[in-house]
Amino acid sequence: MLQDKLNAMSAAAAEKLPPETWAKMLQAKEDLGNSDILQRTIKVDEQFPDFNLANADGTTLSSQELRQQGPLLVTLFRGVW
Repeated sequence: MLQDKLNAMSAAAAEKLPPETWAKMLQAKEDLGNSDILQRTIKVDEQFPDFNLANADGTTLSSQELRQQGPLLVTLFRGVW
């Protein structure tokens, strides 16, 4: 059922995009599939690595400090929206 929906979305996208753009997207998908990217991802139940990031005010926060305040939810956004 989910696969059917994904296939329909893919077909709809292919119809809307220029052929050269669609070809590049398919090539990028194939390149990712042939890479070792999945071996380097964080797995389910694996601890997220410690990190430091600047907040909106430019203050650097560490994940260790934030976890001391309670559970930490990290949301990752892929690409430019």
